[in-house]
Amino acid sequence: MNLFRKIVAAGMYWIVGAAAATSLYQPSTYQPYTSDLRPRQVGDLITVMVYESASASTTANTTAGRDAAVGWTTRLPGKNYSGALGTNNQVDGGGRTAREGRVLAQITVAITAITERGDLLVAGEQLLDINDERQQIRVEGRIRPQDVSDANVVLSTRIANAKISYAGQGDLANAQRPAWWQRLLTMFGL
Repeated sequence: MNLFRKIVAAGMYWIVGAAAATSLYQPSTYQPYTSDLRPRQVGDLITVMVYESASASTTANTTAGRDAAVGWTTRLPGKNYSGALGTNNQVDGGGRTAREGRVLAQITVAITAITERGDLLVAGEQLLDINDERQQIRVEGRIRPQDVSDANVVLSTRIANAKISYAGQGDLANAQRPAWWQRLLTMFGL
């Protein structure tokens, strides 16, 4: 029996020695349970609430006028000839351009880099296909960590150097674009 115990003990020692223990603590990813869940590393995700509203209008009125008159008199023996020529040129013109746009969306972006000051550089895009229409929303910019809420959400108005694009492709987008011949006439001012 004593030999059997020695063999079992040697086998147990061999099994225990072969198993390598790893720590659950990883310094690079450690975040205490009492801390908030705000992103801190490249690759972490942030939800951006895009609420942008822009409008612009331009109005121009032009009035121009010019009057010109020329008169003459010619004397010949026994007769006098006189005449006058006048022009009146009046131009009135006006125009108004107005444009308004509004985007309301929610998109999750990834941290692509962290600046020396601790600001987060983010970028992300979302593609939606609805009824054969493709809509693309793209967001890029710089976020201060304190602007990210406890729920890991930031407003688009709090993004510095924001580049927000919203574009569509499909039948509806194509119908809103002028035909090639209309764009050519517009190019020549017709």
